[in-house]
Amino acid sequence: MVTVKAGYHDGDAVSQLKGNRAGSFIYFFLSIRTLILLPTLPFYAQKKPLSAVIKEVCDGWNLSGPDNHALQYADGVQMYITESGCCAEDLYKGIQSADSGVRCDSLKQLANVSTDVTFAQEFISRDGHVLLVKIVEDGNESPLIMTHTLTSFFELMDHQIVSWENLSSAFIKKIASLVNAKVCDASIQQVSLALLESMVQSGRALYLLVKQEVTLERLLAHLQVANQQIQTKAMALLMALLQTVSGVVTLCCWSQNIIHSSGAVGDEMAHYLYVLQSVTLNHLEPRMRTPLDCYSQDQREVLHTLRQAAFETESENSLSNERRRSLCAKEFRKLGFSNNSNPGQDLVRAPPGLLALDTMEYFSSRYPDAYSRFVLENSSREDKHECPFARSSIQLTLVLCEILRIGDPPSETGADYHPIFFSQDRLVEELFCVCIQLLNKTWKEMRATQEDFDKVMQVVREQITRTLSSKPTSLELFKNKVNALNYGEILKLRQTERLHQEETLALPVVELKERLKPELMDLIRQQRLNRLCQGTLFRKISSRRRQDKLWYCRLSPNHKVLHYGDVEEDTESPAIESLQEKIPVADIKALLTGKDCPHMKENKGKQTKEVLDLAFSITYDVEDYSLNFIASSRADFCLWTDGLSVLLGRDMGSESMRSELEILLSMEIKLRLLDLENVQIPDLAPPVPLPPSNYHFCYDFNATEQ
Repeated sequence: MVTVKAGYHDGDAVSQLKGNRAGSFIYFFLSIRTLILLPTLPFYAQKKPLSAVIKEVCDGWNLSGPDNHALQYADGVQMYITESGCCAEDLYKGIQSADSGVRCDSLKQLANVSTDVTFAQEFISRDGHVLLVKIVEDGNESPLIMTHTLTSFFELMDHQIVSWENLSSAFIKKIASLVNAKVCDASIQQVSLALLESMVQSGRALYLLVKQEVTLERLLAHLQVANQQIQTKAMALLMALLQTVSGVVTLCCWSQNIIHSSGAVGDEMAHYLYVLQSVTLNHLEPRMRTPLDCYSQDQREVLHTLRQAAFETESENSLSNERRRSLCAKEFRKLGFSNNSNPGQDLVRAPPGLLALDTMEYFSSRYPDAYSRFVLENSSREDKHECPFARSSIQLTLVLCEILRIGDPPSETGADYHPIFFSQDRLVEELFCVCIQLLNKTWKEMRATQEDFDKVMQVVREQITRTLSSKPTSLELFKNKVNALNYGEILKLRQTERLHQEETLALPVVELKERLKPELMDLIRQQRLNRLCQGTLFRKISSRRRQDKLWYCRLSPNHKVLHYGDVEEDTESPAIESLQEKIPVADIKALLTGKDCPHMKENKGKQTKEVLDLAFSITYDVEDYSLNFIASSRADFCLWTDGLSVLLGRDMGSESMRSELEILLSMEIKLRLLDLENVQIPDLAPPVPLPPSNYHFCYDFNATEQ
């Protein structure tokens, strides 16, 4: 879809038009300032010059001055296709208007169109960016105008047509003052933080100036606000400040130990690194990538500390080497290590590598009671039902690494946001401590055995993922939510989502189902009557519980008479003429089932539940006369009771009917929605817009043809 507007120069406009709309019809909207005319569907030869196409459009709408119009895409990014610079000129004049409303509208439009590099070139060639700098430095505009000004400037500078190094120190200090302001519009602070980030990344001189103007305390304050955009922009600026000091600091931190690659790092930079470590996961990657192939004395001591913290062991000094090794192997097995004699071999997998050992050590030292309770509780269970602490911890650490994307490079398009990171030190370790206890709780709820280990981990992963998706703002809130999301709740959620995936709960689908039901019910009724017309073989049961003769019953093709009679055992489908007895459907008074049937009352207390569930009768003329049935299967029972209900003008009520109706509805719904695959179905219908005040925009095509 293309809009015709006043625009700017595009060096290869015709080829751009061809490349984006080759071989297709083009919708044209004609726009002069605020006038929007109705769309038409003309076809223009691609070999024509762009100016000829625009002139043809203007002529068709009786518009003068085709040089003052341009094409613009109305779908997606609103890029211009034109050989004119009028749009840039108009906006340049608009932002200098004495009318604040005109200035605001011009700056708002400028912020939208500045994403186009061709427009940016036209606007910057008129020193439009200099005009924006002056507006910011003066600082006399309203917050809305200032937001549009800063956004426009950021979009223009993003094309790298003008160097950031050319900016004045006064402008940079003004931007920094907006970031440092304790009371300031959130939108202004967001774009100001983004501008400072780009400045820091452009060169060392600007880095030093920004670092001098923006204090660490203000960045920390921005990290603690509730506004997600400000938090992420402040984080980006903080990381840009650190990354700019290339060759001075290598981000390889663990437990607040900072490794210097060259030079000296001041206390402030060390503080920056500590702050960055508290809200990012960079410091965990080295541990996650390092396997424990041949563990050191320190790591060996950590493993034995885990063992000793869990079990009250006798003094090992008095034991022989063989006895000590046997005791250690036994306790490491109770801890859940697969390799009892050399537990370090369980940690050779990277990821999670040494990070798994660190999380286990943190849990045992930070929450010793919970750690001892976990280990002792499971070591006293049967072998098949014990939850292995070490194996669970290693797998859980890997799950957390995958969920939190530890070790993955930052994504420019990433949408995951976890406010909990800004409220908790050593978040991964604390999350592990909560989730390892959750794992033990889920293990017991599932009554799992060792063979169910992977199933339990899948449920735990789902519990963690679902809880984090609710954006908990604190560790305590996460703990409460994840523990409330027990195994039973997970099963309910899965069932609900399965129904949603089948689109059975969407309001439009429910309405469609209600419309389809009468038609499908008629189909089921017809099937039941056809089945009665085919007839069914029934077996008589005497009072002496001896199987007697067989008899056959079927409905006449005109659905007016039931024919029945005795038949031989080898008879499959007797002709309707051979059935001597008959009952007019009009004489049938009632349909009885189960213990209400006359032949069940006669043998009260002597019939089994299976027979009662298959028995039904019809009464006719008077209550003393009845035709009694005992179906050979539940399917036959449902078919006949439904069919007889249809003949009597009653609703069918069997479980077979409900099941068939659901199947037919599901199939019909899926067929109806085939063209809407992967399309979100709204719960509510879109609002109907108000009618226009007049219809003067209606175009009279007859007048044009004349």
